[in-house]
Amino acid sequence: MTDPSGSRGSRPPTMKEIAERAGVHVSTVSRVLRQAEPVDGGSEAAKRVREVADELGYRPNLWAASLRTRRTTTIGAVMPRLTDGVVATIYQGVEQAAREAGYSVLLSSPPDDPDGQREAIALLAGRQVDGLILSSLHSPAAEFVSDLALPVPAVALNRHADAGLPFAGGDDRLGGRLAARHLVDCGYRRIAAVGGPLFATTGHDRLAGFLYEMHDAGVAVPTGRIAHARMDVQGGIDAARTLLTGDDRPDAVFCVSDTMAIGLLGVARDLGLSIPDDLGLVGYNDIPVAAQLPVPLTTVVTPAHAIGAAGVRLLLGMITGTDDAPADVRLPVELAVRGSTRG
Repeated sequence: MTDPSGSRGSRPPTMKEIAERAGVHVSTVSRVLRQAEPVDGGSEAAKRVREVADELGYRPNLWAASLRTRRTTTIGAVMPRLTDGVVATIYQGVEQAAREAGYSVLLSSPPDDPDGQREAIALLAGRQVDGLILSSLHSPAAEFVSDLALPVPAVALNRHADAGLPFAGGDDRLGGRLAARHLVDCGYRRIAAVGGPLFATTGHDRLAGFLYEMHDAGVAVPTGRIAHARMDVQGGIDAARTLLTGDDRPDAVFCVSDTMAIGLLGVARDLGLSIPDDLGLVGYNDIPVAAQLPVPLTTVVTPAHAIGAAGVRLLLGMITGTDDAPADVRLPVELAVRGSTRG
C-alpha cells in the first residue's frame, strides 16, 4: 500500500500539505484544525480537511480550546545547536527573562534542518504554550513560517529577520563594519574574509557590513580573498587552506564566527605564520575560549544573553496584547581588541 504521506517520512504534515490534498486554502485548514468549526458536522470543506488530516497522520492540538480562552504562562522555545555556546547563552537570556515575567519555558533543540525544526514547532504548539521563540530558522524563512501557519504568536531570534516575524538579534552589519575599520586602522591592506553558508543570514549580514566598510575605506577585497564555509572549526580550516596557501596570501582575515577563526588560527600556526605580525585575525561572537587562546582573539562581542531576553519581551508584548505590532530589535555590538591584531 502506498504511504499517503509521500516522502514526508515520520514528520507531521504541514497545513499547506493538508490544504493541497483537500483542495482548500491554508486558512481553512488552520480554522478547522483549531476547532473553530464544530467537530461534529460543519461544512463539507471542514469534513474533507479532517479526513485528509487523518489520512496524513496529523497530530491534533489537544489544548487548542484552552489556548483560545486562557493563558498558560508557558512559552515554547525551538533552538537548534544548543551545544553552541552562543545559542546556549541566548537560551539563558530567554529562560531568565521568562522566569522573571512569571512564565516557564518548554525547550526543544531539534536537528538544524527544516524537518527537525518543523516537527519541534508542531509539537510545542500543541503543548498549551502561549507563544513561541524560534531560533535559527531555515531558508527561505518567510515561506517556512508561512507553511507552518503558526497558531500562537512567535518571535524569530538570531537568524532570518526576513521570516515575517518580529525579530531580535545583534546588529551584525555594524559588527562587520567594526571589524573592517579595526583591521584598516591597524595597517593591514591585503585583507580577506570568511563568510558563512548561504542559509546563515547572520554570517551574510556580518560579511556585508565588513565589505561595505572596506569599500568605504578604499581598501579592495577581491573575490579571490572571500571564502564561504561552515561556521565551525572545520569551516575555518577549509577556508584557511584556500586563503593562506596561495600566491596572494592575505595579511589579515575576518571570520564571521570565532569557531571559524580558531580553525584558521590552527592552520596559520602549522604554516609557521606569526599572529599578528604575519597575519591579523578577527572573529565574531566572543565565545568564552576566545580570550584564553595562546594568542587571544580580537572579536566582535555579540550580546547573546540580551538577545534572548529581548525576544521574550517582544513575545510577551504580543501575548498580552500590549504590543500588537512590535518593532524588530537590533542590539548594539562592540569590538574586543586582543592579541590577534596589531591593536
